[in-house]
Amino acid sequence: MVGTANNGRLRLAFSLVNGSQDLDLSSAPASNAGSECGGIEFTREDVEALVNEKMKYKNKFNYKERCENMMEYIKRLRLCIKWFQELEGEYAFEQEKLRNALELTERRCSEMEVALNNKEEELNLIILELRKSLASLQDKLAKEESEKKAAVDSLTKEKEARTGIERSQASLSEELEKVQGELDGANQRIASINDMYKLLQEYNSSLQLYNSKLQTDLDTAHETIKRGEKERSAIVENLHTLRGQHKSLQDQLMSSIASQDEVMKQKDALLNEVACLRMELHQTLEDREHYQQQVQSLAAEVSKYKELATNSSELEEKCLSQGNQIQILHDQLAVAERKLQMSDMSIFETRNEFEGQKKLIEELQNRLEDAEFKLIEGEKLRRKLHNTILELKGNIRVFCRVRPQLPDDSSSNQAKVFSYPTSMEYLGRGIDMTQNAQKHSFTFDKVFMPDASQEEVFVEISQLVQSALDGYKVCIFAYGQTGSGKTYTMMGKPGQPDEKGLIPRSLEQIFQTKQALQPQGWRYEMQVSMLEIYNETIRDLLSTNKDASRIENGVAGKQYTIKHDANGNTQVSDLTIVDVQSSREVKYLLDRAAHSRSVGKTQMNEQSSRSHFVFTMRITGVNESTEQQVQGVLNLIDLAGSERLSKSGSTGDRLKETQAINKSLSSLADVIFALAKKEDHVPFRNSKLTYLLQPCLGGDSKTLMFVNISPEPSSAGESLCSLRFAARVNACEIGTPRRQLNMRTSESRLSYG
Repeated sequence: MVGTANNGRLRLAFSLVNGSQDLDLSSAPASNAGSECGGIEFTREDVEALVNEKMKYKNKFNYKERCENMMEYIKRLRLCIKWFQELEGEYAFEQEKLRNALELTERRCSEMEVALNNKEEELNLIILELRKSLASLQDKLAKEESEKKAAVDSLTKEKEARTGIERSQASLSEELEKVQGELDGANQRIASINDMYKLLQEYNSSLQLYNSKLQTDLDTAHETIKRGEKERSAIVENLHTLRGQHKSLQDQLMSSIASQDEVMKQKDALLNEVACLRMELHQTLEDREHYQQQVQSLAAEVSKYKELATNSSELEEKCLSQGNQIQILHDQLAVAERKLQMSDMSIFETRNEFEGQKKLIEELQNRLEDAEFKLIEGEKLRRKLHNTILELKGNIRVFCRVRPQLPDDSSSNQAKVFSYPTSMEYLGRGIDMTQNAQKHSFTFDKVFMPDASQEEVFVEISQLVQSALDGYKVCIFAYGQTGSGKTYTMMGKPGQPDEKGLIPRSLEQIFQTKQALQPQGWRYEMQVSMLEIYNETIRDLLSTNKDASRIENGVAGKQYTIKHDANGNTQVSDLTIVDVQSSREVKYLLDRAAHSRSVGKTQMNEQSSRSHFVFTMRITGVNESTEQQVQGVLNLIDLAGSERLSKSGSTGDRLKETQAINKSLSSLADVIFALAKKEDHVPFRNSKLTYLLQPCLGGDSKTLMFVNISPEPSSAGESLCSLRFAARVNACEIGTPRRQLNMRTSESRLSYG
């Protein structure tokens, strides 16, 4: 019986013996001190004995004894039931405690998941920034490579010029030696005929005059040699400076790329750690689901215990299994807590690494800002050197281009008319023409053979087009006889991208450079106008008013006047000016102007240009970072072809057109000859063409002329005239080009520079 020495025993609670909250398979979960059971615990044997106990009576008719025994048995049963109820309460308490611990674990897991997501987003943003910086650095590297290539090209040209100077120096030295020998011979002759001085006095005076002339030539040669040496030393110093700056920029770019690679490696390591943390978090979530399932099963079993309270044997077995499961849950909870601690440690380490990466990125950004600043300074220096090189090459430059043979041309051999020197001094610059067995040699800044492509021609003028973006006035015009390929050089063939002319390619370069300079703070505005001079009358090719551009009886429907201001800018009154944003818009305007231009058929050309076409683009640039403003003008002009009346077969209106064209070209020749002779009066007002081009020919503009030559032997006379005129143009010296740094005025009229 419970409470007696043989049926029950009094013992301490299992928690008090072990000093912890852990439960054994055959013990109660907690102490019962202070309860009605008085610290009594029941074992499985005690419960079985209590259930199977049978009443023994000495006298079955002694109802009082039977009632006392029954009351005692009921009391012991109540104590057992009370003990089971308290045990159930302890289990409920432990279950609630485990549920709270599980909720706490879930909250920690959710917080860790949110932190990991935030960290992943930050890493993605960092990766995007690094990729952008890498792309910008690659673009800058490509730009530096192109500039390096341009510098190498200029260096090659400078070497060629230096070779020419050395050759001229050698020839002068030979002449000096010859002169010195002649001088020694003269002295010997003077000593030998000293006795005949009186008779040969006149002869002696002539020798002295000859000696003084030789000495003057010798002094002139010495001065020429000294000037050549000074120019060569200045060129060598400029080249050394350019090489040093380019090398320093390249070293900085390489260091930036190396640091970028290190950042990418550290980023990959962080991504691997994030993946490991995600796997651990996934395992923790699975453990949590397992715990929830176990808690649900425990709740179901507890409800069964309430229903089966009378069945003590089954209750004892279930209590033992619950103890085992609770012990397993405790072990799993301890493992989960250890995993959470490890996760917290890894998150702390990851955070430290992230802070290090953040500092590294800030350092890289500072380096990038320094590199951008140095790049801007290098761009300024490049512009200055580029414009200096163009000024040294001459303000009015002349390129010669020989048209290839066409199917309609005669089958005669081209080599009989033109040949090209192959010596280093004149390679690519000289052209020889043979007429009537007489050879005529010419030298220009560049000579393009018949097989030269449109791309090769444009490469030679691309630097000049760049000057317009740098704030200079630039003028490029094509000159030559009818059918020599002027319009093809300037406009190309419609519908064939590989044969685009100088005007479309120049526009593409301008808008590409405009986009490339935006990261450096440059913002550009472009304005375009197109006109033609037909029979000494200006026509607006972009005008939407057909009556204004119509010409009747040689008189235009609307009169336009040319005006020059004090700053050397040229304006045409009431001329249509269009703001453009892309090369596509300009191409549309060019097609529109081409349909409005005056063309006609002659015996020399199927579709001959009967007017002078003038394309003008005004470029206004503002640098938002340096507050620098530039204003450049680009004039691209396709002159009408010069031709002889006897060959063109012009009559009627064509005769008037030919006469007007030849008159304006003659006026252009008069202006060039006056500039070459440096006369006080230059007849710019003799024609509309020369008056319009006055700032380009006699002001502060950078001017280039293309002289186009036909290879046909029948055109040899006209070709010779064109080459002689081009040689005169190449000898002209005009004012020094001046960069336009003015503030943009409110006047929107376009200047022709």
